Amino acid sequence: MTATRTLLLDHFRETAVICQEYGSPFTSQLLDRIGKDFDAGGPVADLIGDWSTHPRTDALSVRLTGALHAAVLMGRDSALAAEYPEQRGSWSMDAVWPIARAFLAREKDWVAAFIQSAPQTNEVRRSIALLAGFLSFANDYKGEIETLEIGASAGLNLNWDKFSYRTAGWSWGPRGGVPVDTDWRGPAPPLLAAPRIRSRAACDLNPLDVSDPTQRLQLRSYVWADQHDRLARFDAAADLAVATGQKVERASAAEWLEKRLSARATDAATIIYHSVFFQYPPRPVRQAITAAIETAGATATPEAPVAWLRLEPAPLLGGPKDSMQFWVDLITWPGRVRRLLAITDGHARSVEALES
Repeated sequence: MTATRTLLLDHFRETAVICQEYGSPFTSQLLDRIGKDFDAGGPVADLIGDWSTHPRTDALSVRLTGALHAAVLMGRDSALAAEYPEQRGSWSMDAVWPIARAFLAREKDWVAAFIQSAPQTNEVRRSIALLAGFLSFANDYKGEIETLEIGASAGLNLNWDKFSYRTAGWSWGPRGGVPVDTDWRGPAPPLLAAPRIRSRAACDLNPLDVSDPTQRLQLRSYVWADQHDRLARFDAAADLAVATGQKVERASAAEWLEKRLSARATDAATIIYHSVFFQYPPRPVRQAITAAIETAGATATPEAPVAWLRLEPAPLLGGPKDSMQFWVDLITWPGRVRRLLAITDGHARSVEALES
């Protein structure tokens, strides 16, 4: 077995386990069939047999399951759509897979083009973990705030302060806003804090525009088809993004930040934030992003502080190299004070708050 083939098979098996653990048995079973078809030299092998880069880094499994979900959402295969969870609550992979396999063979060129694009999830639920940082900052700083999100995809989380957050122990945000809930453990964030957002901006290397129906369906296709709550949150957040007219600039995060931070306000705070983004840029880009923020922080004042809010894999933030946790931390200037606020996972299904 070649090294590339081993990598691909391991990737499908690993991702299938993660999907099961994250509450998507449909995607888990679909990836199991995809892996077996690749191993048997079927249509999947024809599609990706010459894949030259690391499948985990490329999130290849998400690209493939996204292509099939997109075929359902875009009406490319009505027979497949009839067996998917959106239309059939009692779905069966034995019914789904033969149709999916036939589609992969018949629509090889379309699927091959689709999987060339890096997947974007723009997970809305992550905003409830980030909220711990936003409210902690606003509890200490009462002035206006300008926010900068990098790796923002379609910018759904730009409107985080317009969401309606609910847990078993606390709630925050406007009634009727985009509903975001989670299993929250530990102290609540400072709920009396009232962030005063003056402006918000964002960038991404390949931003998707949810006001465009085709791009919106592409983004939606990366959400696992049997997770109806995630799909509903996506729909609500996408509707809000269209209503508010928020746009994401096409730019490299390092260059965009350097330009934005050099012209930042002197009478307001600046918060740079991102979620499950930092693992994707090459090391030199991550270093340039860090340098731009540190340089801005060095000239921060009490009237115009700088904050860096992150939800990223623990190993990237100084945690154990083999950790599967995601950490939420906040660094503020002047003074460069770092606080680890919470521990969560990639979808923020639960949040363990470490401080209020």
